[in-house]
Amino acid sequence: MAQRGVQLDRENFSCSICLDLLKDPVTIPCGHSYCMNCIKSFWDEEDEKKIHSCPQCRQTFTPRPVLVKSTMLADLMEELKKTGLQAAPADHCYAGPEDVACDVCTGRKLKALKSCLVCLASYCEKHLQPHYDAAPLKKHKLVDPSEKLQENICSRHDEVMKMFCRTDQQIICYLCSVDEHKGHDTVSAAAERTERQRELEVSRQNIQQRIQDREKDVKLLQQEVEAVNRSADKAVEDSEKIFTELIRLIQKRSSDVKQQIRSQQETEVSRVKELQEKLEQEITELKRKDAELKKLSHTEDHNQFLHNYPSLSQLSEPTDSSSINIRPLRYFEDVTLAVSELRDQLQDILREKWTNISLTVTEVDVLLSEAEPKTRAEFLKYSREITLDPNTANTELLLSGGNRKAVRMKQQQSYSSHPDRFTVYCQVLSRESLTGRCYWEVEWRGEGVCVAVAYKDISRTGDWKECAFGFNDKSWVLRCDANSYIFRFNNITTPVSGPGSSRVGVYLDHRAGILSFYSVSETMTLLHRVQTTFTQPLYAGLFAFYGATSEFCKLK
Repeated sequence: MAQRGVQLDRENFSCSICLDLLKDPVTIPCGHSYCMNCIKSFWDEEDEKKIHSCPQCRQTFTPRPVLVKSTMLADLMEELKKTGLQAAPADHCYAGPEDVACDVCTGRKLKALKSCLVCLASYCEKHLQPHYDAAPLKKHKLVDPSEKLQENICSRHDEVMKMFCRTDQQIICYLCSVDEHKGHDTVSAAAERTERQRELEVSRQNIQQRIQDREKDVKLLQQEVEAVNRSADKAVEDSEKIFTELIRLIQKRSSDVKQQIRSQQETEVSRVKELQEKLEQEITELKRKDAELKKLSHTEDHNQFLHNYPSLSQLSEPTDSSSINIRPLRYFEDVTLAVSELRDQLQDILREKWTNISLTVTEVDVLLSEAEPKTRAEFLKYSREITLDPNTANTELLLSGGNRKAVRMKQQQSYSSHPDRFTVYCQVLSRESLTGRCYWEVEWRGEGVCVAVAYKDISRTGDWKECAFGFNDKSWVLRCDANSYIFRFNNITTPVSGPGSSRVGVYLDHRAGILSFYSVSETMTLLHRVQTTFTQPLYAGLFAFYGATSEFCKLK
């Protein structure tokens, strides 16, 4: 009955929120009592609603009641504790599926506080107490709770394994050391642990040093990122200023030309109008003179005629009109030609200088990766042996030389049907996909060829915008004729200047987005360079004109 009373007391003086004995008890207006922190936290969550309620009876209060510690309840709780009333274990004290349970507890087990390597058992706080009180148990080795205590028992001899065999690198029991491990280099597990502990400390020191080094590297890289961002922002700002100045200069020159034209127009129109007015005055005077002469011609009085004729017959000096040009005229058309010539020169300069600007930008390399090749020997380090894929070849292309050579023929070749085959244009792709850094050369003869790279998903049929190399955003091509080069991408054509050569080198840095074409003879001359972002592996491609031959060279 006494125990029943204690249980009732515990229920009566427990907080319905935390289910533990009341701490700093407060009584709210409805009469229910709670721990001060529990009801405060509960009401904090209800603050947004502006209405606060009792967790048990759900009575609401507006405004939020002021919490005052219940002195009588607090004193009563202290007295009850002295009589032996204890808080029931909270739910979080019981062992869950992922916890180590006390091996002594019956019924619902509590979490283990420690595990004993001698007893090979785990104990909660209550059942661990003998290990602190009993002298024999104080010598036992206590460790953090572990579910792997049974791994310390030898499966063969059912003994605790306290030794380590260095020969076989395994933990053993004493009986093992005199049995199958007899004659082996054995030591106590504690001694081996001491040795390994020293190694561990050295390893930790090395790791910590590496951590410090890597943290220092990360800090340096962060500084590099900030420096790169600052430099890039400054370059963008300065470039915009420079281009703005160029635009202003061109606008100023445009305004000057416009002003000069208008000024010259005004001058010339004024001169013409002045001459026009003189001529009109002369016409008026001549008409008046003609009318007087006409009148005189009808005078019947001979004496009057002879008297007036001398004064009327005299004419003033005619206005000089020799400057009037009756031939087809060209006034300001030559100005347009001069401006057009300036535009063409500026375009040529921009085209020539743009490659240098693009190269300068791509030469920025924060991590100092391997430099782009400069000499042919350096390019050859990245040479790839490339073969053509017969399944992609147009039927007018004859492949030979181990599928490295393609010749355009007038007669159709007997290729089998294949979905990868180019059906409209005389094109072919390589069998090998190209990523990383690659270099290859194409030897060609005849009317001309197109040296290309393309994504594999370029269309094999359709109109020229879909499948012809260079006329879409899936392929890049350099057209090589006897005396000229043309680069084309996405149907945008760029004239290319450079020495003629029957051999073209192609350099690809897929990761960096660089594609360069070179004229190869005794020296290598850059013809055109592309800086972009490649989103797929690339394939080398060829397009041949009638009678032309192109071949991927063996470079190794």
